[in-house]
Amino acid sequence: MIQQQELICPQLPLTVYREIVAHLRQVPGVEAGLLEPCNQAFDYGQSQSGGLWLEYSDSLDSQGRQQIAAILAYYAARFGDWQVLSPRQ
Repeated sequence: MIQQQELICPQLPLTVYREIVAHLRQVPGVEAGLLEPCNQAFDYGQSQSGGLWLEYSDSLDSQGRQQIAAILAYYAARFGDWQVLSPRQ
């Protein structure tokens, strides 16, 4: 079974989202990408991304899961907590 998550950190800049997605994609067995922005009007105070999505198999080993958690925790410590948009299994 595939695990899927959509996450957002509202103040996170688009370039940082891209960096996070690149880091997540380096974990074997993990796919990740950007979500479309929710706001139609441009606002410098808001992120220009709607968040990120990631998916991985239930068979992903504990090292891979730890890498995902470490990547997300690193950015959360600098930019604020992640909000889960749609936990799906």
